[in-house]
Order: sequence, then C-alpha cells, then structure tokens
Amino acid sequence: MDIHTFLNHVNAGLPVPGGSKLHKYMSSLSYEAMKITAELNTAYHTAEEIRRLMEKLIGQPIDPSFRMFPPFYTDCGKNIHIGKNVFVNAGCCFQDQGGVTIEDGALIGHQVVLATLNHDLAPDNRATTVPSPIHIGKNVWIGSHATVLGGVTVGDNAVVAAGAVVTKDVPANTVAGGVPAKPLKRIEASGQAVPHRNIS
Repeated sequence: MDIHTFLNHVNAGLPVPGGSKLHKYMSSLSYEAMKITAELNTAYHTAEEIRRLMEKLIGQPIDPSFRMFPPFYTDCGKNIHIGKNVFVNAGCCFQDQGGVTIEDGALIGHQVVLATLNHDLAPDNRATTVPSPIHIGKNVWIGSHATVLGGVTVGDNAVVAAGAVVTKDVPANTVAGGVPAKPLKRIEASGQAVPHRNIS
C-alpha cells in the first residue's frame, strides 16, 4: 500500500472497509498527521515555519501567501489542496480523507469542521468509512464554528454563516446559514446582500 493507491481509492469515492489493508494504511496516515500537528500546535512558529509544517503535512507545496493561526487538527492531511491567499483561523479540524480543496482567497473561520467521511449505516458494517469530497470555491468565507459535510461544494464568493451545518451545495454569490444550512441572501456584484428568492 502507498499514498497514490490510497488516494486513488478514496478520490473515487470507494468505501474503506474496517480492518482492511486500506483501513490500516489510513490509520498510519493518522499517526503521521498527529506527529506533525503536535509539532505545529505546541510551540510558537513564524508564518514561514507554519507553512513548511503544513507542506510536510499535506505532502505538496503551498503558496507563500498562505496564512494559518494554529492550532490545527487533521487525522490524515494528505488529501488537502490549498490555493493562493488562503487564511485558516485557529482551531479548525479537517477530516480530509475524502478530499478537501480550498481555492484562492478563501477565509476559514475559527473552529470550522470539514468532514469528508461517513460511516456505513449498517451496524454490522459500521467500521467501514465512505469518503466524499468538499470543495471550497474562490473567495469563500466560512464563519466560525461552521461544519461542512462530505460531498458539498461551496461556490465562489459564497459566505457560510457562523454555526451553520452545511449538508448541501451552496451556490456561488450566496449567504447560507442555519442547521441545516439554506440560502439566505444573494450577494450582488457591489457586495450588497439581498434576500434570496428561494427561501422556504
């Protein structure tokens, strides 16, 4: 088992059976992530040092414009993809096995959770996990304590209100909020927000 085989499997949305070789490899990635995040979270680091540790965690280069305020938590790390001018605030948790893509200019608020794994609903198969990706578009702002679930795309320029639980796609140029989140306002080109026509 190697990282390419694992990523090809989860990026295809295929389940990871509990106790399988894939599951054991996924667990080994978790321990590697814990080691790196422990270093990230338990001492002061400059912005450059934080970026270098994040590059080590995700296994790919990150643009120098990236900024993060630790602590940061993940139980994988190897399926996170970060664009330019991205900011991640303190206390965020990314469960990224299913894939987390954050595009240019996105702002991620305090203690945001991005969760890309579900467990099988059948009690006898509950240890099996099913991955699905999260895609955060350009210039998205996700407010503090929001949770975004697997399979969700947040469209360009959208805003997710603090405390929202996002279970469905958020259209571009939309403010969404609530539990579960729904469209609340439409963002005009001027930046003005007007009531969304499809509120139910």
